[in-house]
Amino acid sequence: MMKTLSPKLLLALSGLLSAAAFAAEDINETMDAAANGTVSISNVAGEVEVQGWSRKQVEVTGELGSDVDELIFERDGNEILIKVKVPRHHGRRIASELIVKVPEASSLEINTVSADIEVDNVTGEQDLESVSGDIETDAHAKDIDVSSVSGDVVIVGDRKPMRSRLNSVSGDIEAESLAGEIEAESVSGDVEIVDGSFTRAAAHSVNGEIVFHAELLDNGRLDVETINGEVDIKLAGDISARFDIETFNGEIRNCFGPESERTSRYAPGRELMFSEGDGSGRVTIQTLNGDIRLCND
Repeated sequence: MMKTLSPKLLLALSGLLSAAAFAAEDINETMDAAANGTVSISNVAGEVEVQGWSRKQVEVTGELGSDVDELIFERDGNEILIKVKVPRHHGRRIASELIVKVPEASSLEINTVSADIEVDNVTGEQDLESVSGDIETDAHAKDIDVSSVSGDVVIVGDRKPMRSRLNSVSGDIEAESLAGEIEAESVSGDVEIVDGSFTRAAAHSVNGEIVFHAELLDNGRLDVETINGEVDIKLAGDISARFDIETFNGEIRNCFGPESERTSRYAPGRELMFSEGDGSGRVTIQTLNGDIRLCND
């Protein structure tokens, strides 16, 4: 005579089956790659961690969310595509953790929605974009373009000339030891550029402070603008530049010597124009509401 399973046992079995159905899928795949090819990575949610190594291979490890359709991992010539494919009407369990090892001279194109991006020891060009994730990377003398809508951006370079474009809508930007040309812009966040040397530098923020503690090279240009926030400029090395500084509602503190003047008898604004050295460079600083501090090391 067939025995009936107890309700408790049925409940336990149901729980085990549900857990198995919702379990994340482990991944471990490897593919041969060009030494200086392009690796494109797309992940909707979770995390993307990229590490450069000496092998001519791309390795992907980590976990896929249980609602993910599949991991696309394919090569076309010198380009490799890694994409977490999710259903059009996906559930909540799509967060996927990717650890990707690439040839260190690879160029990177990474796009995420709500996933953080972290890159280490990759010397090729980088184009990194996230909607609501933080981005952290190092840069090695190749152009870099980094953008996050609601996340922080952190870049560390090796002081070799390159072009950097850094953007965040509602996050902070930190750039350290970069060189060459840089554009950094945040709508609602602070911008900090330190320990670098530049021929061209621009830092803009609508609601946030701007810090620029770096060297402006001969014939260099520095443009700084914020609507609501303080500006702290400390120029390293010998200075040869013309300065044009203005704040509508704030003070100007100038360590070089000349003092600011009122822009009008009837308004609180102040301005300061002067030259240092041969005046070959150009420094323009503007803020609507905030103090400006200008010094040199």
